[in-house]
Order: sequence, then C-alpha cells, then structure tokens
Amino acid sequence: MKRALTAAIALLAATAPAYAHLDPAGHGSFMAGFTHPLFGLDHILAMVAVGLWAAMLGGRSRWRVPAVFVGTMAAGFALALAGVPLPFVEPAILASVVALGLLVAMAARVPAAGCALIVGGFALFHGHAHGGEIGGADVFGYGAGFVLATAMLHGSGIALGLGLARFGAAPARWLGAATAAAGLVLMVQA
Repeated sequence: MKRALTAAIALLAATAPAYAHLDPAGHGSFMAGFTHPLFGLDHILAMVAVGLWAAMLGGRSRWRVPAVFVGTMAAGFALALAGVPLPFVEPAILASVVALGLLVAMAARVPAAGCALIVGGFALFHGHAHGGEIGGADVFGYGAGFVLATAMLHGSGIALGLGLARFGAAPARWLGAATAAAGLVLMVQA
C-alpha cells in the first residue's frame, strides 16, 4: 500500500494542469460543459473526494452533501455569468482539493450544517470557474453538461467509498491523504 501511494504521488507530481477544453462550436455546448470538469485534475480530485466523504458520512449525507455541492456550484456559475467577481477562485479550488482530501483522510464527522458550509463554500468557487470559462457556449447546454459530469464524479466517489468500506476505513482514508498530497503538488505547480 505504501509503494502504491508513493507511486501515485510521484505520478501526480509529474502531471501538468490540463487546459484543453472542447470548443462549443465544434463539439456542442453540452459536451464542452460535460468535459470541462473531466479535463482538470483539480476538479476530478475534489469531486471524487466529495463523494468519498459523503459515503463515509453515510445516511442522508450520501446524497445531501453532493446535492449541496451541485446546487451551490450552479449558484457560483450564475454569479460568474452575471459578472460578479469572486476573488481567489483558482487558489480556492486548489485549497478544496487539499481540504476535502484531509476531511476524507481524517474520516471527519461533521454535523450536516457544517458539511453544507464546507462543500458549499468550495462549490461556489468551482461553479464560478466554470462560468468564467464558458466562452461562446450556450449557457443552458454548457451548464447542464458540467452539472451532470460533476454529479457523476460525486457518484463515482460514493461508489468507490462504499466499495472500499468492505475493507475497513483505511483504504478510503489513504485515498483522502493521497488527494490532499496531490492538491499540495498542484498548488506548487500553479
């Protein structure tokens, strides 16, 4: 397990942020929005970590935590479209990777309102980033695309968390630690 974690961190350290997003004119607004969260390692890590944490929390949190994220992310998207500036968007996104990874690594038990504040706060920045990078895409198609991709990444994290739970809490916690470490690497690269 230690070798696998070391290899994963080394691999993540060797990657560069992905800036290639689909052109809405060539691929359609929905596909441009759908692929947007899938082309950024920071987005993937944060979304899967939200799902992992929700799975660890259990009960209604399995759907409430991701639902709060998606809803608040849509609000951040709307703020960007309305031209409302939000400072430190990219640093906040990178901080979300580290923080969410640490929450999973610690198997943090946070009251429902606290979970909503944490994921909602980070989601606002993720949504604002999506809105700021919309380019010439249709708002509704692009928005539907990135919302669906985000929900699918959350679902992947939940499924992964539930699958790993059969082996105890340690595997998910190690993934959380690896996520936080990857977030730190991304911060250094930024």
